[in-house]
Amino acid sequence: MYNIKTLNAISPVWQEILPQQEYVVSAEATAPEAILVRSAAMHEMEIGKELLCVARAGAGVNNIPLEKMAEAGVVVFNTPGANANAVKELAVAAMLLASRRIPEAMCWCQGLKDGETSVEKQVEKGKAQFVGPELAGKTLGVIGLGAIGVQVANTGYALGMNVLGYDPFISVEHAWKLSRAVRHSYSMEEILEKSDYISLHVPLMDSTKNMINDESIAKMKPNVALLNLSRNGLVDNEAVKRALSQGKMRVYVTDFPSADLIGVPGVVLTPHLGASTPESEDNCVRMAAKQVKDYLENGSIVNSVNYPNCALTAPVGPRIALLHQNVPNVIGAVTQLVSGEGLNIDNMVNKSKGAYAYTVLDLNKEPSEALVAALEALDTMYRVRRIHP
Repeated sequence: MYNIKTLNAISPVWQEILPQQEYVVSAEATAPEAILVRSAAMHEMEIGKELLCVARAGAGVNNIPLEKMAEAGVVVFNTPGANANAVKELAVAAMLLASRRIPEAMCWCQGLKDGETSVEKQVEKGKAQFVGPELAGKTLGVIGLGAIGVQVANTGYALGMNVLGYDPFISVEHAWKLSRAVRHSYSMEEILEKSDYISLHVPLMDSTKNMINDESIAKMKPNVALLNLSRNGLVDNEAVKRALSQGKMRVYVTDFPSADLIGVPGVVLTPHLGASTPESEDNCVRMAAKQVKDYLENGSIVNSVNYPNCALTAPVGPRIALLHQNVPNVIGAVTQLVSGEGLNIDNMVNKSKGAYAYTVLDLNKEPSEALVAALEALDTMYRVRRIHP
């Protein structure tokens, strides 16, 4: 029986993945082997020795101390792509909001009053002030071709737009999903220079912080529409405000309101609605629950953010999973201890990610307590797990 603690209200769809006769999932769980979390801050949380993994029902993991978890032998998962459709649909809405002046038009309509001039006549007279361009035939530039960016690019093409995509690190998986009609740009400058609409879909890192600034805006087409539904911090708000006031940028739509953007002409704000759909929440929880189940039962790691991915099938015999430092001679020390007990390694997998590594041994016989203790005593070792069929 596994104990799983929830740190936020979690969709009950986990019950589809985690059988209740084998898993106890509760906000009150003590000494949990796994944690399901959405936005709860975990940086000050004490890590119990029983904790094996944390699954974030979402993509961002800023609320989780990744290195601290890794050095405690705790694998952290996220759920990339589970909310991709929700964000893609909001991106379509953002492009329409950026084009048709819908927010201003709706506010104007709410102020109409029937009097000497009927509402109908006021509408016909006043609608010209809200004229905006169609999307069809315009160029959409998508920066970042991950799970969300690919869907935004493909949908832009389906709407009749010319689509440019830029991502020097696009994965093979996402490349297969990208429509052949989307032209892959080899520089961000081409996106900036040729796009009528620019949509950002990249993570926030040192290399992407304030990537949209005075210098990048200067390369954009006049009257460009900028969309940021990805991360706060990618855009220099002061640079955008200057561009809007000077007529260089037509509109900025962002899902990340801040005090300096409130009431700024040309800025359209939504309150972080990207993944705010019941379907998205359910998808994230399903994916997180499956990752937890596969890791607890099989030692399989998929979509980890602090340890290497290592997809495994169920063991057919004794299995040892080792979470350790990614330094020389670890494997040699491990195999020497195993062979010293007279055990044969039927299969071995070793993967690394930065400073951390994961090694899985399928053995011909059950390891002794003494062997497990000797492996745990290695100064390069964070955790040793025994997994049974």
